[in-house]
Amino acid sequence: MFNSVNKGSQFDCIGKLIITMLVAVVFSFSAHADTEFTAKVKAAMADMKLEAGKLGAPKIDGDTLYLGKTKINGNFELVDALKTKFGGTATIFAKKGNGFIRISTNVMKDGNRAVGTQLDPSGPAIAAIRQGNAYYGIVDILGKLYDTGYEPIKTAKGEIVGIYYVGQLME
Repeated sequence: MFNSVNKGSQFDCIGKLIITMLVAVVFSFSAHADTEFTAKVKAAMADMKLEAGKLGAPKIDGDTLYLGKTKINGNFELVDALKTKFGGTATIFAKKGNGFIRISTNVMKDGNRAVGTQLDPSGPAIAAIRQGNAYYGIVDILGKLYDTGYEPIKTAKGEIVGIYYVGQLME
């Protein structure tokens, strides 16, 4: 009987060790390691939020996002200014149903601004945003890898009405 208890304890220890190792491996792959672009991504996001804040409080009316009295849908001033200052890409998404749609962007698709395209509904960024958190990490955007930052746009009441995005192409 003593041997069977020891064998069970050994298997419990081995099982716990395997689980611990698996958790460590999964965490290491999901954690964002800084790249040569990370500092620029964070600086661009800080600037985007600062400039957006100068326009006023966010609100959504149907599918239209406003910052103060400025309609953001189809307004490319902020995203283009960020591209000029930091390079890379910038987008403002508006909440539409359970998803988020690009309403202002300098991300290009087929030679045109990718306005109207949806944020990947199964990607890691949207999962973080839905919990009210920011997401920073490497993301595939329209077939290319970017070091990115996504932060929720919230009303004064804490309702998530959009997303700020900035990214640097990993080339």
